Amino acid sequence: MNIKAIIFDLDGVICHTDQYHYQAWKELSDRLGIPFDERDNDRLRGVSRLESLNIILEKSDCQYSAQQKQAMAEEKNETYKKLLMQMTPEDLPEETLATLRELRARGLLLGIGSSSKNTKLILSRLGLAGFFDAVADGTAITYSKPDPEVFLLAAEKLGVSPAEALVVEDADAGIEAARAGGFFAAGIGPAAMYSSVDVSLIALADILVLV
Repeated sequence: MNIKAIIFDLDGVICHTDQYHYQAWKELSDRLGIPFDERDNDRLRGVSRLESLNIILEKSDCQYSAQQKQAMAEEKNETYKKLLMQMTPEDLPEETLATLRELRARGLLLGIGSSSKNTKLILSRLGLAGFFDAVADGTAITYSKPDPEVFLLAAEKLGVSPAEALVVEDADAGIEAARAGGFFAAGIGPAAMYSSVDVSLIALADILVLV
C-alpha cells in the first residue's frame, strides 16, 4: 500500500461516546413510551441521526410527520451535546494520542471522516481542535455512510486520491463506504471481523506496522 494519508472515523475509533448517545436516545424513547435498550442502541452504530430515529420509531404505534421527527432528532442532539460537555482530554486514550503523534512524525496526512454533526465539538473537548489536517463531518455532506461522500470529501481536503488513503472504521457501514469510495479499509472493534475489510486492527497502534 502506498499510503499518504489516514482518514479516521471519530466515534468508536478516536474516542467512544456510545454511552452518551445511548443516554440521549434513552431519554427521548422513555418520553415517547418506546422500549429502548443497549441492544437497540447497537443497531444505531454508524447510522445518521434521522435514520437512527426511524429505527427507534419502528417500535412505536404512532405515526409522526417529518417535522415532528426533525424536532425529536434535535431534542436528542441537544441532550447529547449537554452530555458531551462532560468530556475532557483525559477521555482520549494515551495510546490513541501517541499513535496519532507517531503517524504525524512519519509525515502522514491525518483526517477525520465522520457523519456526526458534533465532530468539531467532540474534537475540541478532547483537546484535538486543529490537530487534523482535514475534517469532513455531517455538517458538510448530503449522504451518510455507507455512501462514501464523507471520505471522498476528506480525501479532497487532504489533497490525496482514495487509492492513497487508508480509512479506519469501527462500523460495517463505514467499511462499505470506504470500499465504495476506492479506499483501503481497516476495521477496528466490531468492524475488525467484517468480511470486506482489507486489514483488521486489534488496537489503533497496529496501524504503525502498515505505514
